Amino acid sequence: MPTEPTRNLHYVLEGASDKPVLVMSNSLGTTLEMWDPQMAALTAQYRVLRYDTRGHGRSALPAASFGMHELAEDVIAIMDHAGIERAHFCGLSMGGMTGMVLARHHATRFHRFVLANTAALIGPASVWDTRIETVRRDGMSAIVDGVLARWFTEDYLLTRRDEMAPVRRMLETTSADGYTANCAAVRDADLRALLPEIDAPVLVIAGEHDLSTTAAQGGLVAGAIDGAYYLSLSAAHLSNWELPEAFGDAVLGFLAQR
Repeated sequence: MPTEPTRNLHYVLEGASDKPVLVMSNSLGTTLEMWDPQMAALTAQYRVLRYDTRGHGRSALPAASFGMHELAEDVIAIMDHAGIERAHFCGLSMGGMTGMVLARHHATRFHRFVLANTAALIGPASVWDTRIETVRRDGMSAIVDGVLARWFTEDYLLTRRDEMAPVRRMLETTSADGYTANCAAVRDADLRALLPEIDAPVLVIAGEHDLSTTAAQGGLVAGAIDGAYYLSLSAAHLSNWELPEAFGDAVLGFLAQR
């Protein structure tokens, strides 16, 4: 798989080379595999670039601390390495926050943005501090069940355990150091002032049962971006996994607009 040589970022490109490019950005604690449920539908119409956020999967964790702006610069570095001048963007949760920075500071590199299950400020900081301390002390296994309980509705957790297994595996195998470093980046990010300055087509997707980034928070993001569209799905935080077809249809429908 191609790897950006200086930043040590892992990414894959799938789909015909003559199709428009769609960049997918994963959530905290997952890898590029979180987009597996959408890949068949998306690659039928797009060349899809998926990557592991730094400190996740096969992407290295730098020694220095970083914030959301560095995570956004990683996307530009990957696109440059892959020879991609412009693309669409879809990010969920932390990936959605990355998309907000890209939409404000790198809009010329993109066409349309899908910001899913995200918020411009995800707090309070004390919650992140507690989570960071727990993972540093006890490892990822100490938080996996609690994270999954926020990421999926109760019905999904009870009836779809086999389908959820890959998500559990991604969480369990995420580097504790990579996870906590990205927790700190999310904790320290307040992107609310960026939103009114975004001049790009944006769709905000929210989960009606999302306890991590609520539907109300998604509505605030959409309301602060001029002309943004808003869609709520009957899902929790990982809406692309819980309602894969509905999520994929929403993305494809929005990207197809002119």
